[in-house]
Amino acid sequence: MDRIGDRSDRAIIMPHPQDARLTERIIGIDQTGDTVEATVPVERALTLYLNAQEIVTMMTINDYPEYLALGYLLNQNMLKPDDVVTGVEYDDDLQVAVVRTERNTNYEQKLKKRTLTSGCAQGTAFGDLMEALESIELPEAELRTSWLHQMTRTINTIPSLYLEAGAIHGCVLCRQGEPICYMEDVGRHNAVDKLAGWMYRYRVDPADKILYTTGRLTSEMTIKTVRMGIPILVSRSGFTAWGVSLARQVGLTLVGRARGKRFTALSGEDRIVFDQDIATVEEEPARHARKGIGNDD
Repeated sequence: MDRIGDRSDRAIIMPHPQDARLTERIIGIDQTGDTVEATVPVERALTLYLNAQEIVTMMTINDYPEYLALGYLLNQNMLKPDDVVTGVEYDDDLQVAVVRTERNTNYEQKLKKRTLTSGCAQGTAFGDLMEALESIELPEAELRTSWLHQMTRTINTIPSLYLEAGAIHGCVLCRQGEPICYMEDVGRHNAVDKLAGWMYRYRVDPADKILYTTGRLTSEMTIKTVRMGIPILVSRSGFTAWGVSLARQVGLTLVGRARGKRFTALSGEDRIVFDQDIATVEEEPARHARKGIGNDD
């Protein structure tokens, strides 16, 4: 597999809001009774198999099913980083993805113990994820405030499915202040899993990366970020207490409410380098404000 983690000169994957498969136009009425036409995202069921075992059926916009399948299994500790994947097969008619590995797998007992997470579209987490975190040591890294301001400004103005249709979350992998892979889905857990699958497929080094999400900084997002080996997690939304507690336990830098020149860091503050005069940073323009996204979850 090619190593592409250091290609910072151009974006690798960006949203495709004009993809006709991802939205529908639906007729309704507004508060005055007038007819309106709304653009809405399309949800599709995707059933995931690991070898011969059915793992889960998830609702997704289904733009990158192979990456979603790999990333879900990685973030649930069902696929190991050193596993040899012999194939990822997707059948669009059946809406089924099958990940095949050299290692024999059987997760019958693990599948009996699952937790519905706070993520929209009901994410899942399985019982042994906390144990898996104990062996992870996050890399040394830094977050320059100039990168943070550049990153949030750039992401906020990229054409996206959210800006086209709403009801969508985005997760963006960045190097310094530059987005390199931007995934969207109806649930933030799906969006981050697609990033994880893309990183695994191309052996992207997580050590110098920043993960940006439009959703809340929950325990689920903390766990997934740590599982991916990324040392810094940023959101334009807020925090949950358990998300902050877990981040502090594992040394993850957690930055929330990042809008315009403002942000709040509640974990891993020692990684932050204040290299930009706050007076030189512009406020978020009203025309670019992603209104309600913190509650669209």
